[in-house]
Amino acid sequence: MTSIPGRRETVKLVESAMVSGATQAKACEVLDLSTRTYQHWTCQGGVEADQRPEAQRSAPANKLSEAERAHILEVCNGTEYASMPPSQIVPALADKGEYIASESTFYRVLREASQLHHRGKTQMPKPRTKPEAYQADAPNQVWSWDITYLASTVLGQCFRLYLVMDIYSRKIVGWEVYESESAEQAATRVKKACSVP
Repeated sequence: MTSIPGRRETVKLVESAMVSGATQAKACEVLDLSTRTYQHWTCQGGVEADQRPEAQRSAPANKLSEAERAHILEVCNGTEYASMPPSQIVPALADKGEYIASESTFYRVLREASQLHHRGKTQMPKPRTKPEAYQADAPNQVWSWDITYLASTVLGQCFRLYLVMDIYSRKIVGWEVYESESAEQAATRVKKACSVP
């Protein structure tokens, strides 16, 4: 890679050769430089414009200072916001008339500080047990019930079908249609199904 001073010198040599009557291609060939590279160096900002990804560049003007980063972390770790994600912290601060940084900046700072994995109070893990399985060998041993929505002629209005079914035979033991859904109606429907001989 050619440094900026080296580029300047090369461009001056090519230009002086061209003034003396040499073609651009011949002058570049003598310097072991492709014409495309020379054209790239002399257009769009001249020799000073360095488009290399590994080039030394000055820090962006709007980059957060260490004090600003520390302030964001201090706010996020304070007792009031310790259990909140940035999507809730920034609006809460805005409600108080305070703006520190954008929500994405809060997320970035917390991620860089390895504090974004889990924010908030955690509960002790609850033991999970497998639900009890029922098996029927004959009819009327195990019933199941459910509520299904039935469409009506009125848009947005549905009826509720309360259905009790025998698991073994898959036969309907009882059913009823209501306009609403409630535990009392479900209990009534199951009681009616049980009372039928």
